[in-house]
Amino acid sequence: MSRALMIQGTGSNVGKSLLVAGLARAARRRGLSVAPFKPQNMSNNAAVTADGGEIGRAQALQALAAGLVPRTDMNPVLLKPETDTGAQVVVQGRRLTTVRARDYAALKPQLMARVLESFARLRGAHDLVLVEGAGSPAEVNLRAGDIANMGFARAAEVPVILAGDIDRGGVIAQIVGTQAVIDPGDAAMVAGFLVNRFRGDPSLFDEGYRMIAERTGWRGFGVVPWFADAWRLPAEDALDIRTQARGTGLHVVCLCLSRMANFDDLDPLSQEPGVRLTMLRAGAALPGDADVVIMPGSKSTRGDLAHLRAQGWDVDLAAHVRRGGHVLGICGGFQMLGRRVSDPEGIEGPPGSDAGLGLLDVETVMTGDKRVTEAAAIHAATGTAFTGYEIHVGRTTGPDRARPFAHVDGAAEGAVAPSGRVAGSYLHGMFRDDRFRAAWLGGFGAASGTRYDAQVEATLDALADHLEAHLDVAGLIAVAR
Repeated sequence: MSRALMIQGTGSNVGKSLLVAGLARAARRRGLSVAPFKPQNMSNNAAVTADGGEIGRAQALQALAAGLVPRTDMNPVLLKPETDTGAQVVVQGRRLTTVRARDYAALKPQLMARVLESFARLRGAHDLVLVEGAGSPAEVNLRAGDIANMGFARAAEVPVILAGDIDRGGVIAQIVGTQAVIDPGDAAMVAGFLVNRFRGDPSLFDEGYRMIAERTGWRGFGVVPWFADAWRLPAEDALDIRTQARGTGLHVVCLCLSRMANFDDLDPLSQEPGVRLTMLRAGAALPGDADVVIMPGSKSTRGDLAHLRAQGWDVDLAAHVRRGGHVLGICGGFQMLGRRVSDPEGIEGPPGSDAGLGLLDVETVMTGDKRVTEAAAIHAATGTAFTGYEIHVGRTTGPDRARPFAHVDGAAEGAVAPSGRVAGSYLHGMFRDDRFRAAWLGGFGAASGTRYDAQVEATLDALADHLEAHLDVAGLIAVAR
C-alpha cells in the first residue's frame, strides 16, 4: 500500500528541500518507488516539466534524487512573485491568474481540490510520497484555508516530521514553541522531530535534544550535521549561489535583479575552477575587471529595468561594453538589452512601455501567451549542440535577430550585436550542458573542468549517505502511512 510522510519546518529555509531530496535518494536505494510532492511553493526559479508545465526548482531536484522525470503533479500550486504584493498563480503547471496577496485566500478552497488530485495521482503510482511543507505551521495566522502545511496534512491524513534549524539558534524554542501555538488537532499529526544543520560535535546537544522530546512528547529522529557540499546542488534561492573569493580566471558577474527568475544558469558556472563568479547585489558597482556580465531572467522585466537603473548598472554596463567587455542576457535579461520593452496588456504589471538599455537592436512586446517548453538547440557561434528550456512571455523582434544566438529546430533564436560582444537568448539551462559550457568558456580562453550533472548525482548520493548516518531513516519510512 502506498504511504506518505511530510517534512514541515519551524520556519522558511530550515533545509526542508534538501532533507526531502536526501530521503528520496535513500528510499530509492532501498528499492522503493518514491516521489516528491510540495502542495504549494513560492519561487521564481521554476523548472520545465516533461508534461509541458512548470514546477519549483527544488521539486525538480527532488525528482532527480528519486530517479524520476519532473512532472507538474509534484508541485501543483506554484506562486511566482511579480511585485511586493502580488504573484502569478500557476496551477498544475499552467498559469491560472495573478492575484494580490490579500486576495489569495479566496482562491485556496478551489486550489485544495487540485492539490489533493495531484497528490492522489502520485500516491497511486508510487510506494512512498515525500511531502515538503512551505514556511512553517507556526504561522497560525495563515492556518485558515491552509493548503501548504497542516491544512494539507490533515486533509490527506499524512503524518508530519517537524524539522528545526539549529544553525539559526534557538532550536529548542523553535520546536517546543511550534507545538505550543498550533491547534491540538494539528499537533496530533506530528509523528516526531529532527534537528538540522548542526556544526561541531552533535553530542554537545544531547541534553537539548532530550529536553525537546520531554517537553513535546514527540519522538526524535536524529540530529543532522551541516552538509558542507549542499552548495554543489542547484540552488532554489539566488542568495545560495556562491560568489568565489578573489582570484584568477574568467570573471563572470551576474546582476542580482529584484525579481530574478530561473537563475539555474549560474549554478554550473559557480563550480567551474576556471571561472570567478560574482553575484552582484543591489548597491554595488559593476567591477571594472569583469570579463562577462550575465543579465538573468526576471519575473517583471520592466520592474527590474527600473531596479537596474536605480543601482546605476545601466551606466556601468555601457562603460563595460565600451571597454570591450561581453554581455549575455537570458530571457528577461535579453528583453532588457533591447531598445524598448512594451507591456500594453499589463501582463507583468501596470500597462506601459519603457526604454531598454539599447545594447541590442531589438524590441519586445509582452503577450498573454506563455511559452513553456524544453528545447534542443545549436549554438550559432560554435556549432555546439545543447539542451535547455524556455519559460517566458513576450515576443522579441528587430534587426539583430538576423544574427541569432542559436538555432532551435532550424529556426533562429536570440540575437547578437554586430560587435559579437552583446548577445541575448530565451534559452535557460544552457550552462548545465557540459559540451556547451566548455565551448562557451573556450571562446574566452577559459577551460571547463566540471562534469556538472555527474557532480549533482554524486552529491545526492553523498547527501543520502549523510542522512543515513545521522537520522533514523528506517524509522522515518516506517511512520509513513
